[in-house]
Amino acid sequence: MNLFDLTGKTAIIAGASSGIGVQFADMLADQGADVAILARRYDKLAAVAEELRAKYPERRIIPVECDVRKEDEIIAAVREVLEAFGQIDILINNAGVVDSVPIDALDEEAWDRVVDTDLKGGFLMSKHVIRHMKERKYGKIINTASMLGLTASASIPTHSYNAAKGGVIHLTRGVAATYAKHGITVNAIGPSLFHSEMTENTLFTEQALRMYNAVCPMGRSGNPGELNGAVLYFASDASSYTTGQTLFVDGGWTIV
Repeated sequence: MNLFDLTGKTAIIAGASSGIGVQFADMLADQGADVAILARRYDKLAAVAEELRAKYPERRIIPVECDVRKEDEIIAAVREVLEAFGQIDILINNAGVVDSVPIDALDEEAWDRVVDTDLKGGFLMSKHVIRHMKERKYGKIINTASMLGLTASASIPTHSYNAAKGGVIHLTRGVAATYAKHGITVNAIGPSLFHSEMTENTLFTEQALRMYNAVCPMGRSGNPGELNGAVLYFASDASSYTTGQTLFVDGGWTIV
């Protein structure tokens, strides 16, 4: 038996119009899952869905416009996915933004934008998907945390992001403890520095890369696809007895 086979499974990925969310959608489809990709930018979502359908014609790939900061949009999105697929087996809470403003210059609106997207969005998505998963007594929830939910940076002020991702790690533990008896596992990945639309102008600058490479035991940032193994483990039955965990995929950053 292939423990990593996702044939017959369906997945929602929030935050899948670019970057690692697109990589996750590609990987899950490759492993046999039907996938709903969610984000605010429908045009980009539709383009991603078209590319994935061409690559995996046997899979159902649907784009669903959704702002994870807004509960009414999440309710509508979950309903649309259930109408299309009939079930939701896997939820990946990957929607995220980052800011690099010192706290004494950080305004409330900017703080809310990061915390509401990165933390509140995962809470709201989980709230409405878990109700369905409880009925089926099965579910896999994977949250995208960050190494910056565990560590801080002296050179780049990411205070709102630190707070949000630290919250994701603890939300993962709490929800996992509550819903384990319902056959639902809840885990998180903790990436370090990966290139994406989000990090390009904040954490992926020349100065930040120089500092990161000097400290990271592997001496480099993450490459495309290097998060896929961790996500597949948590999404598949290979992790049937693993819940509440955060796996840091960080080149060793958090061990030094």
